[in-house]
Amino acid sequence: MDEQGFTAWVGAVERPLLRAAYLLTGDLQRAEDLVQEALVKVALRWSRLQHENPTAYARRILARDHVTAWRRRRPRETELVEATDVPAVSSDPETEMVVRRALARLTPAQRAVLVLRHFDDLTERETAEVLGVSVGTVKSQNAAALARLRTGAPELLDLIGRT
Repeated sequence: MDEQGFTAWVGAVERPLLRAAYLLTGDLQRAEDLVQEALVKVALRWSRLQHENPTAYARRILARDHVTAWRRRRPRETELVEATDVPAVSSDPETEMVVRRALARLTPAQRAVLVLRHFDDLTERETAEVLGVSVGTVKSQNAAALARLRTGAPELLDLIGRT
């Protein structure tokens, strides 16, 4: 294994992966666990992945493992955990809380699509590849999530100046 290459890659992507995982889960400990699990899985396949797209593979692991865990425990309510060591969504604490509350209202699939599309700035095609779904599924999940936010989290739309 190319340890230097892997170490350099981890240094570049660990924080963005943690941010994405936190946005997916709303729980710092779970986010850290997801990132560690993803990094281990990438490390085990590094010889093949280093020449492909290890970051997309790691994102796919984050999203799939989160959805799988959510399906197992089916929470009735998502608990928001305050965390100070998570990469910020915004420098404004009020904005940060509004975004976290809004994301907590979405299903795991909708949340995964929104995080990848709008926070990680992936294209619809890249998001579909990461999640292992069709582009049409990404579009429909994105539309459903945005509709849900329009009705259930109007304060988020107020923040970005949309109605």
